[in-house]
Amino acid sequence: MSRNSMWAAVLHGKGDIRYEEVERPVPEPGEVLVKVMKSGICGSDVPRVFGDGAHFYPIILGHEFSGVIEEIGEGVEGLRQGDAVAGAPLVPCMSCDSCTRGDYALCKNYSFIGTRRPGSFAEYVSIPACCAVKIDSGVSFEQAAFIEPATIALHGLERLDFKGGKTVAILGGGTIGLLTAQWAKAFGAREITVFDIVPERLSFARKVGATSTVNSLNDDFESQVNAITCGSGYDYVYETAGAIQTMRMAFQIVAKKGQVCLIGKINKDLTFSVEEWEQLNRKEFTLTGSWLSYSASFPGHEWTLAAKAFKSGMLPFDDAFIYRRYPLSRIAEAFDQFRTPSQVKGKILIDCA
Repeated sequence: MSRNSMWAAVLHGKGDIRYEEVERPVPEPGEVLVKVMKSGICGSDVPRVFGDGAHFYPIILGHEFSGVIEEIGEGVEGLRQGDAVAGAPLVPCMSCDSCTRGDYALCKNYSFIGTRRPGSFAEYVSIPACCAVKIDSGVSFEQAAFIEPATIALHGLERLDFKGGKTVAILGGGTIGLLTAQWAKAFGAREITVFDIVPERLSFARKVGATSTVNSLNDDFESQVNAITCGSGYDYVYETAGAIQTMRMAFQIVAKKGQVCLIGKINKDLTFSVEEWEQLNRKEFTLTGSWLSYSASFPGHEWTLAAKAFKSGMLPFDDAFIYRRYPLSRIAEAFDQFRTPSQVKGKILIDCA
């Protein structure tokens, strides 16, 4: 292979992801070329591979990644060759009304690494220098690949008027849910209950910070909620599963005057019953959403804090967060695991080096 080419996982169509040789990117002015070390498969990548979620074909997906700066583009300051970095995948326009307010995730003209421009399921990815977040030498590349989902969790937590000493429900025991639980613990939550339907996830949730867990398949889950909250419901509810059932469950278990944040992303229409809207009215709870993980100055405190939290142990990292590891050459096999989503009990990491 020549220096001008690299190996990458290229999505050519629905279910058609191929490991093949492609042209190696060259950093434009203001960009850096990152040699990708680790890249995580996000749940949002799955409908891009198997459904209609891809914006175009062919495309190189991947947006949760860590690596080493290989080349520096013209005009880049503050970074140098050999720096270890995590990638912030949003590329805002920096000029629209939302961007000038610091609401970069609401940018009208954004691009995004791994969905609208080539991503990290490759040996190399070229990214704007502002999207390269330096990581400490004490943080492994595997940990650093979790910085992006950790920022998603932190941004979601902060979308509510979160205060320590109160009760928190996390609906969904996947990566985002467990990281949300860890942030809630770090910020002083009195009670953190993780809800899921997979026993292994619930067991791991207790290991990494949950004070209690509930299997929401059980018929008596509401009685468990009443026992845990003394019949009051939860002060804060975070939906992270991206499932219609759990979004509806949030209405049931939130306290009067409580707060609900929908972090998870769904791909189906969602409607609510009259009874559910009665709960919204009669409980007078706050309902909001959360989108991505950015604030001023770009990419925001979510990124700097997450990077520091992995270094300091504020977010304890457990190897069990990683379900399986695959080399880039076997990425199609890795995605095949998601044909039965309930079997995927953690993050799947791709080794791109």
